[in-house]
Amino acid sequence: MFPGAGGAESGQSDLAGLIARADETALAASGLGCLDRCLPLLGGTDQVLRPLWVSLADGTGWEGALAEVRRGLRDAGAAPDSAPGSDCGAAAVLARSMLDAVPAARSAGALRSWADACSTAALRVHRLLDAGDGGMTPLVAAELRRQIRVLELLEADGDAVTGGLRQVLDVSTEGRRVLRAVVSRSRRSEVRAGSDGA
Repeated sequence: MFPGAGGAESGQSDLAGLIARADETALAASGLGCLDRCLPLLGGTDQVLRPLWVSLADGTGWEGALAEVRRGLRDAGAAPDSAPGSDCGAAAVLARSMLDAVPAARSAGALRSWADACSTAALRVHRLLDAGDGGMTPLVAAELRRQIRVLELLEADGDAVTGGLRQVLDVSTEGRRVLRAVVSRSRRSEVRAGSDGA
């Protein structure tokens, strides 16, 4: 997906292997983490995905939690508009696709497909928002490391509910803060570009 800079192919291979052997909880957390880090593109609060995280922790009510999350994002309204065809606009479409594709049922098969798709979409989001000139940009490399870290945490922790998930949330919170700053900067640049072209 992102060939080039040191460790990219190895990192992608590691990530693919982790997704392939992950259990249901790890797969759900992987996809949710990708979506969580991309929340600044969707509007809503930092806590809007909390019902799904809680459902993941206690093992119940996934479908109801998903409906609550979608309702919360709809009621919050859309994120600030981006220029049509802009990188920020394209990234927002990818983030929305992750939310739209959340499986209604927590089955390993459906979650594996979703986690894999979220991994790809989140890396593309970070690539679109990076100002680099191609290859494995710093923002993409950081997101790849976070995705690997999430799956490693849950693979290493036999009791993901008590340990790994808390650390996964910390990883996602850090990534969301980074992306929020990048999105804010990108939207300011779009506004300036629009003003200059007016």
